[in-house]
Amino acid sequence: MKLELINGDCLDKLKELEDNSIDSIVTDPPYGLSFMGKKWDYDVPSVDIWKECLRVLKPGGHLLSFAGSRTYHRMAVRIEDAGFEIRDQIMWVYGSGFPKSLDVSKAIDKAAGAEREVVGSKVTGGIKRARPDNAEGFSNPYTVGQTAVPVTAPATPEAKQWEGWGTALKPSHEPIVMARKPIINTVAQNVLEYGTGAINIDGCRVPGAIEGDPTRFAKTDGGVFVKFDNAPTVRAEGRWPANFIHDGSEEVTDLLGSAARFFYCPKASKRDRDEGCEGLEEREAPKNGSGLGRECSLQRRLNETGDDAIRLHNHHPTVKPTDLMRYLCRLVTPPSGIVLDPFMGSGSTGKAAVLEGFDFIGIEREEEYCKIAELRINNPHKFW
Repeated sequence: MKLELINGDCLDKLKELEDNSIDSIVTDPPYGLSFMGKKWDYDVPSVDIWKECLRVLKPGGHLLSFAGSRTYHRMAVRIEDAGFEIRDQIMWVYGSGFPKSLDVSKAIDKAAGAEREVVGSKVTGGIKRARPDNAEGFSNPYTVGQTAVPVTAPATPEAKQWEGWGTALKPSHEPIVMARKPIINTVAQNVLEYGTGAINIDGCRVPGAIEGDPTRFAKTDGGVFVKFDNAPTVRAEGRWPANFIHDGSEEVTDLLGSAARFFYCPKASKRDRDEGCEGLEEREAPKNGSGLGRECSLQRRLNETGDDAIRLHNHHPTVKPTDLMRYLCRLVTPPSGIVLDPFMGSGSTGKAAVLEGFDFIGIEREEEYCKIAELRINNPHKFW
């Protein structure tokens, strides 16, 4: 298995790769949001970078690139301007986002120097935990980690006028650009010559769900899926993969009615992030890191010491879950293919590619993240 991790600027390092040598690109590049003041997130990748990606991909090779909801248009246009054809947009939807919104009413009172009166409190947050006598499940759960937040009343007439107004929606999705290098001749000819140009439909089908759930499906002894109640039947091999992925949270499944209709994967857990990095010193995780799932975000409220810090061996702020990256690598990479990630970060794509049996080339500018990626990808427990 080929594994190559490269520390350096991707525009320079991509130029060292051969033409038509890569089978797929799966990456989570900067979103251009100036995230946490990081210099590497000042803009989305340039057209020149995507042109180099196009050059190294085999004809018909696919590119999957995460993007931010506010700057998706810039990401997609630059990829298209580099010569790719935009094939689709995949949505990763989750329920664990937190709105970064300014309370306009409070801001008006603050600007006026007016003190607001506390008139009550409300409970927010919380995570379900099994009771001590029920360690294996949640049939008799209790909720911990809830926080009481004071409720204040507007102090000025202007603040009363704008009570309930804010500046941002709750973030609940990240779009993924799905693009392809133009094929040569027909898809059939391209696939036969280069092994690229198609996507792995059967390898990414969503299987039938758990027996006994009336909103899902069961597999009979004869290997045929049958419906419960009025639920529609599905093909025995599972549902066709969709351009919609979710995190399996209650917020999303309540909307969908069933988690089984689409592939789902929650945000990265602490174990997923840190696996292989146990020898590194723990550092405080960014409090607004977009890669922090519900487990990590609520951990601050669960610490018995009252310390609200989350400490991680892998302190990269935007870590994608391994299972999600495995699915994406499998979707667009032919058997024994080479996956490239020019914005490797802490190595989620590389870890996923290795677990799927693909070769991997990763490029990362920040040396500290390169070291984390190497530990995660070479984790001895990766074949669990």
